[in-house]
Amino acid sequence: MNAQGVRVGVRVLAGAATLIGAAGVAVHFLRWPWEPLVLAASGAPYLMGGAVLGAAGFAATRQWVATGVAVVIAGAGIATQVPLYVAQNGDAGRPITAMQANLLFDGADPGALVDQVRARDIAILTVNELTRAAVASLSQAGLDELLPHRYLAPGQTASGTGIWSRFPLSDTVEYDGYVLNQISATATVPELGPVSIYAVHPVPPVYDTGVWADELARLHEILRRSPTDRPVIVGGDFNATYDHARFRALASGRFADAAVQAGAGHLVTYPTDKAIPPVVGIDHFLLANARATSVETVALPGADHRALVARIELTTEG
Repeated sequence: MNAQGVRVGVRVLAGAATLIGAAGVAVHFLRWPWEPLVLAASGAPYLMGGAVLGAAGFAATRQWVATGVAVVIAGAGIATQVPLYVAQNGDAGRPITAMQANLLFDGADPGALVDQVRARDIAILTVNELTRAAVASLSQAGLDELLPHRYLAPGQTASGTGIWSRFPLSDTVEYDGYVLNQISATATVPELGPVSIYAVHPVPPVYDTGVWADELARLHEILRRSPTDRPVIVGGDFNATYDHARFRALASGRFADAAVQAGAGHLVTYPTDKAIPPVVGIDHFLLANARATSVETVALPGADHRALVARIELTTEG
C-alpha cells in the first residue's frame, strides 16, 4: 500500500474511533431502556477512549478540523468522568466503616469475608445473593460475633439480601414487588442515634431492561421517602454503573455516590470469575447526611464480584 493509501486508512480508522467515542458520550446521558444502549453505557468510558485515538489519527494525517472535532468529543468524555477523581470536602462526623459484598450464592469464602470484616473494623455489612447455606457458613465462620445484629432475607440463588450490624437494628422492612430482595433497617449508633441502612439489588439489565429501569425508578422513590433527620447508608449491587443516567439519578438530591465523594475513581467490581480482570463497577454505596472519605475494592475469593469498603463520616445535618 502506498503512502496515500495508508493516510486514507488511518483517516477511516480515526473517523470510526471518533464515532465510537461520541457514542460513549451519548450513552452516558441516555435513559432509554433499550438493552443495546444500556449495555453500551456499562462500557461508556472505554468507548469514550475512541475519541482520543481518533484525535491522534487525524492529527497524524494533518486533518485539523477533524482533529478539533475529535478533541472536543474526547474533552466531553473526560468531563463526564472527572467527578469520580475529585474528592469532595465536607464536615467531619462520626466515623464508621461499611462493606458491600455480593456472595455469588454461597460461593464466596465465608472465612475470607469474616477476616476482612475483622481486619477492616467493619461496622455495617450489606450482602447480595445470600442463601440460607451462606448464612449458616458465615455464622460458623464467626460473623455473628463481630456483627451481632442482623436483618436477613435469604433466598434461592441470587434473590437473597442481608444486613449485618455492630449496632442494634430495628424498623426492619422488606420491600414487595421486586425480583430480588430489597430490605432496610434502622441502626442505633452510640453518640449519634438512628441511621437508616438499605441493602438493595435491582435486577441486571440482561434480565429485562424494562424491569431493570422500573426497579431503579422505584428504588429512587423509596430513597426519596427515607428519613431526612438522620444519616442514610445504601449498599448494594445496583447492576448499574456511574455511566448509567438512571443510577446517577439515584445519586442526586440529598444522596451522593460514595466513590464520587471520596474521589476514588473507577472502582471496577465485576466480573472476577472470568479470564479477564473486572471491567465494570456495579457495586456502590449511596449516602445521605454522610460523607465517604475513602472507598476501595477488596478481593473476595469464590465470589464473582470484588467487595466494596467505604470509610464514612456520619452527621445529623442535611
